[in-house]
Amino acid sequence: MPAALTAAWDEGVAAQLLADIEAIKSRYPAEHQRSALIPMLHLIQSVDGYVSPAGIALCAEELGLTRSEVSAVATFYSQFRRHPAGEYHVGVCTNALCAVMGGDEIWEAVSARTGLGSDETSEDGRISLERIECNAACDYAPIVMVNWEFFDNQTPASAVALIDALEGGEGARPTRGPDALPTFRANERVLAGFEDGHADEGPSAGEPSLLGRRIAAANGWTSPKEDTK
Repeated sequence: MPAALTAAWDEGVAAQLLADIEAIKSRYPAEHQRSALIPMLHLIQSVDGYVSPAGIALCAEELGLTRSEVSAVATFYSQFRRHPAGEYHVGVCTNALCAVMGGDEIWEAVSARTGLGSDETSEDGRISLERIECNAACDYAPIVMVNWEFFDNQTPASAVALIDALEGGEGARPTRGPDALPTFRANERVLAGFEDGHADEGPSAGEPSLLGRRIAAANGWTSPKEDTK
């Protein structure tokens, strides 16, 4: 068993990590094993709650990379945390459209309610906050995400009520997605490529997302064809 495993995790966790890493690596051809890095980093977060130094060392050892190469990827993508996220990682979009629709006010209300700033975690480990540039759901602005699940058309009051429910252990149901909100670590395991059986729950694309497509179909509009001559 790799030294990076036994030094950081107990035997049971280490054995499961190693088995999961082998399952991830098996998805890629031998000559492209480094492509497994991103799902492996999500796997590390599912265990440690962030991309830990031990996790970086393990990914490097398993893929024949340097720790600097692994760290370069982990620091480039904003979904990877560099210190432990909360059980519920709350992201408030304050990019242009969400900001215009009230995202800044939502952020101020949530930050005031929790006493946290961006990229901070509560002392009890229940909540962490992030001020996000875009949640890629502008048709439902303003958006709050918790553990990467959507809570659409938010207001300061509804966002604070969401925080209250999470802090009180009541959980929450995303607007779209699974029937019950998974924890941060549980959803990170899904992002690593291990299904949780909730993929078909709840609505996915809603009316605002599909409206443009329906208008185009009604008017016979199509995308321009590329001239390949």
